[in-house]
Amino acid sequence: MPRYLLAGLLALSPLTVSADVLVGSWNIEHLGWNNDKAMPQVAHVANHFDLLAVQELMDPAALGALERELEARSGEAWSSMASHALGRGAYEEHYGFLWRESEVAYEDGAVVFIDHGDVFSREPYSARFRDLATGDRFTLANVHVVYGERMGDRLPEIAALADYWQWLGEIAPQTPRLLAGDFNLPPDHPGWAPLRALGAVPAITEGRSTLSTTAGEYSSLYDNLWYDAERLAPDDRGILRFPALLSLDHEAARDRVSDHAPVYLALNGARLPPVPAAGGALLAGSAAGGSGANCIDLNASDATRLAELPHVGPSRAADIIAGRPWRGPAELTRIGGIGEGRLGEIRHSGLLCGEQG
Repeated sequence: MPRYLLAGLLALSPLTVSADVLVGSWNIEHLGWNNDKAMPQVAHVANHFDLLAVQELMDPAALGALERELEARSGEAWSSMASHALGRGAYEEHYGFLWRESEVAYEDGAVVFIDHGDVFSREPYSARFRDLATGDRFTLANVHVVYGERMGDRLPEIAALADYWQWLGEIAPQTPRLLAGDFNLPPDHPGWAPLRALGAVPAITEGRSTLSTTAGEYSSLYDNLWYDAERLAPDDRGILRFPALLSLDHEAARDRVSDHAPVYLALNGARLPPVPAAGGALLAGSAAGGSGANCIDLNASDATRLAELPHVGPSRAADIIAGRPWRGPAELTRIGGIGEGRLGEIRHSGLLCGEQG
């Protein structure tokens, strides 16, 4: 049964409320099996998102453990829910959702799709969520397409996603739709034609998301988020290559975390915080030092520079300017939507001027 908590915004004397939601999708390889999963490191990666669709959940208790680890790490409240076991034969998986309560609320409609032709080995699982700051509602579906013995084994489920897409539109008319998951098919394959014809487009079209056995290399682009192009315009999208974030080589990352990197898209001005490479440089963001002329000063930088900070964007940049002078970054929790977890990401981004970090 789904459970949810409607949460208030976690901010002390907020200035204005600004919405930004990072939606992620992650196949956390056999989460819940007795495989010595490094839960603190999994949580560190998951904490980069506000709403996360999880595939290869083997035991819902593991999702609860991840939720608790996220709360301990971020200092914020999280919620989660999981589907019942899905699959054919002895092998079954669950789907899971995790969300940050200060940003997202479960709205309604958590349901497993019963497809018309019994095509799916693991029927998709969807729920409707609400952006707390704007009130915008959207449907997020969780999909793990069967791998099979060859690519042709996957195509019937890919084709059936068009029927599923239409069904999602029927049960929640006018609600934007997203399909998140491990589709075991690259987004440029002709098999996607039926879904594309209905206005769905892939968020990720370049790069690769599966960790190769060779350190630093990635193999395929099977993980993705397909979205309703008529109703959604993502501000950012990409792949979070977590081995660099955790300073792990691929062997250790595959063994202790996952063989897939999460993919994401950003709504309402959100952007992923800069990710440090193994050598300490930033893979994203404009300044790599935290000192000198290129750093961002809360009391002097213009709105364009301030918007480069994690979880800030144009609206919160205006709030920072309106709230000057700032005695230090700790005061940023006065701004709606910046809690202790997000403040930590801002401070550790390497973008703030040295005396402020």
